[in-house]
Amino acid sequence: MARMSVDRFAEQLGAALGDRLVTLLLYGSAVREQGGERGEPAMNTLLIVSSVDSELFTRLVPPVRDWVNAKHPAPLVMTEQEWRDSADAFPIEYEDIRAHHRVLVGRDPWDGIRVSPEHARRQLEHELMGKLMHLRQAYAAEWGNAKRLAEVVRGTWAGFLTMLRGVLRLAGRPAPASTEALTRAAAALIGFAAQGLTEPAAYLDAVTRTAQFVNRMERNSL
Repeated sequence: MARMSVDRFAEQLGAALGDRLVTLLLYGSAVREQGGERGEPAMNTLLIVSSVDSELFTRLVPPVRDWVNAKHPAPLVMTEQEWRDSADAFPIEYEDIRAHHRVLVGRDPWDGIRVSPEHARRQLEHELMGKLMHLRQAYAAEWGNAKRLAEVVRGTWAGFLTMLRGVLRLAGRPAPASTEALTRAAAALIGFAAQGLTEPAAYLDAVTRTAQFVNRMERNSL
């Protein structure tokens, strides 16, 4: 059996949900020009619906089961009201999805959606300091174990790239689609070495400097 395509998934969801479906978006590295993070891009989808209840999940069972069996992640599910009310809670994710998405079925959900720069800065500060603390904790436990440290870097890499895109946008700079161009642009702005980021010490330095850069932004007007 051929692997389920995203267009086929969208078709099946539309048929299953009818007028309860507001929007189905494909977003992230599968849409981003030149791919994105390392390896095969994830087929991340966001499903926006009129309401969420047990009937909705019953309708979702056949298409989502086939989609997950094809080794894709299940869609994120939000109501239309939740989508409109949550830009202040997830400003980094909203701007990242806005920059790289494709509407598969339904209407474009971005009308009236605005992300506050201060909300984005606060989330960046929180996420980066949390990432830095967990990274140092992992390094304390695994220092000297090159294989394990490499796994730590790989496991946090995609999230760090999201943070870098957020920092560039907050600074009024373009966030390049390709990983190489993105890290080069962020390194020039923030002040870390763009090369050798897979090496644990260089990666820790980049995360540290990025967290410090965002902390300093608090003292500047956005």
